Amino acid sequence: MVMNMIEIRPLTTALGAEVLGPDLSQPLSNMEFDTIHNALLKHKVIFFRDQELTPEQHIAFARKFGLLDVHPYLPGLPGHEEVMPIVKEADDARKVNIGGRWHSDTTFYEEPAMGSILYALDVPEVGGDTMWANAGLAYARLSAGLKATLESLNALHSTQNSFAAGGRLEVKGDDAGMATMKLSTDDHEVKEVIHPVVRTHPETGEKILFVNPNFTIRFEGWSSEESQPLLAFLYEHTVRPEFLCRFRWQKGSIAFWDNRCTQHMALNDYHGSRREMHRVTVRGDKPV
Repeated sequence: MVMNMIEIRPLTTALGAEVLGPDLSQPLSNMEFDTIHNALLKHKVIFFRDQELTPEQHIAFARKFGLLDVHPYLPGLPGHEEVMPIVKEADDARKVNIGGRWHSDTTFYEEPAMGSILYALDVPEVGGDTMWANAGLAYARLSAGLKATLESLNALHSTQNSFAAGGRLEVKGDDAGMATMKLSTDDHEVKEVIHPVVRTHPETGEKILFVNPNFTIRFEGWSSEESQPLLAFLYEHTVRPEFLCRFRWQKGSIAFWDNRCTQHMALNDYHGSRREMHRVTVRGDKPV
């Protein structure tokens, strides 16, 4: 096995770095794995260019970091259920897209995802970027008083406004729902779970602001009406420009983000162009 030299190029001071050198279609040496893993922990989202992966190779790379998830609402590739295609066809002019609101993946699980590895197969010439926010830095920049309040709170995370039947991704109409992708929903199934509002990263010990507008509904013991003003402030605070990085996709690009300490949003600004991505998600642990 030939080990490629790896160079890490930070993109912003908040988060994000390009990782130059490795061929992710090939098995990684221990040193390559350690370098990539450490870059992920330090920069929270890392990017690779000019990769060519089969579904089997995509899965093999992801399995180096843990067990893999199969999404309960979005179907995987036939024969490779761990690989979730995210597609918007050129003639799909709907205003809704997968990932089009700020969120952390699968926070409606008891054990939300550790991270996701997104691979670009077909991208528009203009538009279709993805943005990430550093939720650890967002927490660190809060006042001591608000930190103390938040550390005593838990929040309800739910699929009721997103993947569940009647949510924003499923609602029918000219300006809602999705034309290209179809959800597998059960009219009676809404997944809900309680998580701490401030979680501790299990590897770095960093404290993370762990609420997001896609899945967080309210604080535990509070009504939705009582919760919304504070949640709205936290959502806006988390995505302040100084906490962000933005990535311009090319065919063969890969983004690997630490879902435990980031939020992300896929921009839906490429109507009339096609975009196809493949995502493999690594399982995580219970937030504490």
